[in-house]
Amino acid sequence: MTSSDPQILHISVRIDRPAGEVYDYASDPRNLPAWASGLSSSITENDGSWVADSPMGKVSVSFAPHNDYGILDHEVTLPTGETVHNPVRVIPDTAGCDVVFTLRRQPGMSDADFRRDAETVTADLATLKHLMERA
Repeated sequence: MTSSDPQILHISVRIDRPAGEVYDYASDPRNLPAWASGLSSSITENDGSWVADSPMGKVSVSFAPHNDYGILDHEVTLPTGETVHNPVRVIPDTAGCDVVFTLRRQPGMSDADFRRDAETVTADLATLKHLMERA
């Protein structure tokens, strides 16, 4: 994890699978519970919207349209009504790729909560790596 701004962390993982395969898997909301437990233990589609059971309660999740650039951005609307934008990129590199999640500290978030969020994202990316590399 590195960043020059203490309010932003770029958390990344190297995955030894082609970027297109990682993107296709990670961009399918139905796969979120398998690799992103920090966001979703289950997810369902309801009239074109995705609703996830998360550690924060039921949340709405909307995803960037499928694209050729590896953009996996998603917005999470919390039970409070607050929406959090999460930039995520799958960046090709020879036969593998890097997945980079930009974690932004939310207003009023304590150091401990920010650190806990970073640990959760790091664990989720490690799970994605494990799932993709065993395929």
